[in-house]
Amino acid sequence: MSPSPAAPRPNAVVAVLALAGIVVSLMQTLVIPIVPDLPRLLDAPASDAAWAVTATLLAAAVATPVVGRLGDMAGKRRMLLFSLVLLIAGSVVCGLSDSLAPMVVGRAMQGLSAAVIPLGISIMRDELPAERLAGATALMSASLGVGGALGLPAAALIADNLDWHMLFWTSGALGAVALVLVLALVPESAVRTGGRFDVPGGIGMATGLVCLLLAVSKGADWGWSSGLTLGLFAASVLILLVWGGWELRTPQPLVDLRTTARRQVLFTNLASIAVGFSMFAMSLVLPQLLQLPEATGYGLGRSLLTAGLVMAPSGLVMMAFAPVSAKVSGSRGPKVTLMTGTLIVAAGYGLNIVLMSEVWHLVLVSCVIGAGIGFTYGAMPALIMGAVPASETAAANSLNTLMRSIGTSVASAIAGVILAQMTVSLGGFALPSENAFKVVMAIGAGAALLAFVIASFIPTHRPAAGVARAASDGGVEAEAAPAR
Repeated sequence: MSPSPAAPRPNAVVAVLALAGIVVSLMQTLVIPIVPDLPRLLDAPASDAAWAVTATLLAAAVATPVVGRLGDMAGKRRMLLFSLVLLIAGSVVCGLSDSLAPMVVGRAMQGLSAAVIPLGISIMRDELPAERLAGATALMSASLGVGGALGLPAAALIADNLDWHMLFWTSGALGAVALVLVLALVPESAVRTGGRFDVPGGIGMATGLVCLLLAVSKGADWGWSSGLTLGLFAASVLILLVWGGWELRTPQPLVDLRTTARRQVLFTNLASIAVGFSMFAMSLVLPQLLQLPEATGYGLGRSLLTAGLVMAPSGLVMMAFAPVSAKVSGSRGPKVTLMTGTLIVAAGYGLNIVLMSEVWHLVLVSCVIGAGIGFTYGAMPALIMGAVPASETAAANSLNTLMRSIGTSVASAIAGVILAQMTVSLGGFALPSENAFKVVMAIGAGAALLAFVIASFIPTHRPAAGVARAASDGGVEAEAAPAR
């Protein structure tokens, strides 16, 4: 799209890519303050207005593995710029919209930018010195949580004081800043696979993922036992099985399933699903506890802005713990870092079960969980990059990001069912009960402990060996490294 900078400056590359990751992750919390008002703002039924959220989820799921593969083939920086252009264009469409159709289109375009974070991690692998890679990728990976945590109070402040369209104009402006900085400071990697894009594989994966995530995200509205929901689940299984068979036979697959089946990659991705579940459970529980009326006996009766401000420190903690995560990975190995992070997350949820009656309790809980997420998100790209060739980095990191997204989608569905079924009545309204929140927190802790168990099956190697090799020699298989 443009000539890349001649000599990369590591500090500038890290800062710009992390900023781009935060900007893209902001879109996930962008509409939260206006979700209850969307039917009125868009003059649409509530069930239709919900597509402004669902469209982003589906588009992100499809775009992440496809754009990651295209990055490996055609250039990671090129696809990063393309993703930011889509974010800006989607923001403009939403900023100009007053009806449902353009809003859904704009939100889908924003979702198509979701591959920025795995692309950024892959660029770091190609361009940074080996000694800088672990800390930089930990920061880039954590930007997903940082943007989400910081975006909620910012979005609430804008929604409360300005026209709601300013949410999207702000998103577009931040995207434009990130685009200019990437153009000026981030180099294009020479590491590419070339070849032809696997069109049937892309269509098959996109169709299977859309069926799966549509069933997960809309099952509560349609009914979990409805023909439509069950049909989508069945279709997703059938399509993904056929897709898997195709990927194993085609010479240039969208996803190299043989690489994905390597023990280190497989168990890291499985752990990522559980970690994504744990992370999103906090985002569902804490804001509701803060905003429920005090008359319930457990709600704190605070505004959405206050809820966002309570959540914001967790994002800063994630950022602060990124370099700590890298140091632990360097001395003990990323497997230990991942397992440590999952235990911290589980402890945070356990703490929340007994401490949920004061605002400072929830600040403390969100920070403990944020620290754990910072550890886990820093370790996962290191584990992935230690097990795949440099030419497949973007695709592999994108698949890992997709696994986290699947975990958050499942968390949203399960928590939604629990909070809707376990209720108390107040003023004629059914509200989630205190026990419902405790059950969700217990499940969040259980998911973190499940991630710990899964991570224990990841092969143990010399500390940071995988990342160092990945940066220096183009990615020697981690499976071949001697175990301790």
